[in-house]
Amino acid sequence: MTFRYIGSKSRLVDQISTYMGHPKKGAFFVDAFCGTGAVAEAAAERGWNVRINDNLHSAVISAGARLVSYEQAAFKRLGGYSKAIAKLNAAKPVHGFMWREYSPASLDSCGIERRYFTQENAARIDAMRALIADWSETGAIDEVEERLLIADLFGALNRVANIAGTFGCFLSKWTSQSQEKIAMRCRELKVSGVRVEATVGDVFEVPNTAADLVYLDPPYTKRQYASYYHILETVALGDEPAVEGVAGLRPWKDRASDFCYKTRALKTLSSLVQSLKAQKVLLSYSSEGHICMQDMKAELSKIGKSTMRPLGAIGRYRPNKMASSTASDVNEFLVVVERPLVQIPKSQARKVLASKPALMESYA
Repeated sequence: MTFRYIGSKSRLVDQISTYMGHPKKGAFFVDAFCGTGAVAEAAAERGWNVRINDNLHSAVISAGARLVSYEQAAFKRLGGYSKAIAKLNAAKPVHGFMWREYSPASLDSCGIERRYFTQENAARIDAMRALIADWSETGAIDEVEERLLIADLFGALNRVANIAGTFGCFLSKWTSQSQEKIAMRCRELKVSGVRVEATVGDVFEVPNTAADLVYLDPPYTKRQYASYYHILETVALGDEPAVEGVAGLRPWKDRASDFCYKTRALKTLSSLVQSLKAQKVLLSYSSEGHICMQDMKAELSKIGKSTMRPLGAIGRYRPNKMASSTASDVNEFLVVVERPLVQIPKSQARKVLASKPALMESYA
């Protein structure tokens, strides 16, 4: 994974995984704010079936790609995974949406010179994404293989992006890595897979049962992920939205999270945990967050037994040199919430199961 993703738990995943326990038969580890999927991957390695969710398609694609096995991504019609990657790298550049909006070519189309990518790299991104879409439409690849290749394209474009860490804006001067030619790479696939279910949407609608283990890693601060990773979302969807401003943001406010507003965060968190059916919930949070840890513990204690586990200090997100020079470490916590198991009458349980929302996708 090449992303400097805000709030990533890659440095804390070993500590978090010690609280996962052994998977119960048929139960799921539910990663409701999956991000890039570091925690979901750790759960899968422990044998859990995994259900991932996020309100960004790009996040679910990134997280899902970490769980793909060799068997699930054989690319039989293209001669194998490595040959598929080679064909994408050899695709002839196309002057498409990314080239028009996110390279210096944007000066002619909108009067703003956006320097996210060189013109050559942007045109290659357009060509690669178009070829992936063509393979999908013609049946040369299946849904799992398509998502894997899109995630690999995320990694490739991130390596040559002229950015400080996120896609919230571009740098005024070109970095040395942004001048390199974009190239996709094969990743190390899993030897064997677990059952994976994925949804994109409202965290309040993520399916879960009493036997599942739900992991919550909501946004902590005012930074809205939909705006910080807008280019990845556009590549994920393969669409051509109307973009605006210097940064060329796609419409994102319909994806804005209540957790990013200080006045709404605690109430939203309490409502979310209360709505879950899972008997045990793991919640990641930070001293940098909008919610005071004592207020959080008091609120969650109304729902069930609440135990706060310190995970230590990690470096604060540093988007630029000024932030790096002034930033201090932040303390990360894992809150374990355990509620009394409530017995549901069989007749009512059947009604609950019948009313579950449909999953976007499922694969084993």
